[in-house]
Amino acid sequence: MTGLLMVVSGPSGAGKSTVLKTVMAKRRDMFFSVSATTRLPRPGETEGQDYYFVSFDAFHKMRAEGKLLEWAEYAGQCYGTPFEPVMNRLSNGETVVLDIETKGAIQVMERYPSAVTVFLTPPSELEAERRLRSRGTENEEKIQSRLQVTRGVFRYIDKYQYIVVNEIIEEAANTIEAILTAERARTGRNTALFAEFRK
Repeated sequence: MTGLLMVVSGPSGAGKSTVLKTVMAKRRDMFFSVSATTRLPRPGETEGQDYYFVSFDAFHKMRAEGKLLEWAEYAGQCYGTPFEPVMNRLSNGETVVLDIETKGAIQVMERYPSAVTVFLTPPSELEAERRLRSRGTENEEKIQSRLQVTRGVFRYIDKYQYIVVNEIIEEAANTIEAILTAERARTGRNTALFAEFRK
């Protein structure tokens, strides 16, 4: 059976990385797709684990050569998903999770219509701002820029199949895990497996 592709998007401060790490700690069938980005690493981030940190030239070369499943520019930096690792994992029946921006997510929806799409959001704009400030990694100008982008991100919310509010990390993780379980059991994804019984 072909694996499941899950796309998770949301504004800065939604807690996407934290929630997904919590989900993946409970499941062994999941592969987190590591994105390429032109931004600099944040404290504690590891090359090849959190992101592939590349130059603008290297990123645009990957894009020109068709090596990205999707890509988008966000807050002045480029982000993209390497194509080959995702397809290899899906062909092995694994669940692949993409933590990507909304514009990239729309590209995936168009290219891979069977993808499961989740919009993860903080419970309020005030909480989103509090989480951004608590990082301590950006100046006031950058924070205001991200907050402005956050408001724009919500224009795409109706494109997603599921909305998950991340007020309590464990509860948000449990909801995403339940979505994965339900999607794995959907008739449309499994009918071919039992075709011989329907002759």
